[in-house]
Amino acid sequence: LLTGADWEAASALGVTCTALDERDGYVHLSTRAQVAETARLHFAGAEGVRLLRYAVADLPPLKWEPSRGGQMFPHLYARLEISLADAVWRLLPDASGALVLPEDY
Repeated sequence: LLTGADWEAASALGVTCTALDERDGYVHLSTRAQVAETARLHFAGAEGVRLLRYAVADLPPLKWEPSRGGQMFPHLYARLEISLADAVWRLLPDASGALVLPEDY
């Protein structure tokens, strides 16, 4: 997930480069099962949010580490190239302001 501003920066650079990822030293990723909660907790109210989908096989090796509630989350200790995404969606809010995920994500 990227905010609109982070998406614009990634589009210009070819790689994601969020303040959180730069601070922590890795790219924060979520699995399909985790992404709805990540969107709710960290992207509610954000403008122009993009959801990028990647095949794990197309990425450098991921490191699975505990995070929210002890869940294992995938972290990428390399640059995340947006050209490797196999799908990108712009997420819009529903009437309550929650971001609506596409059915086929």
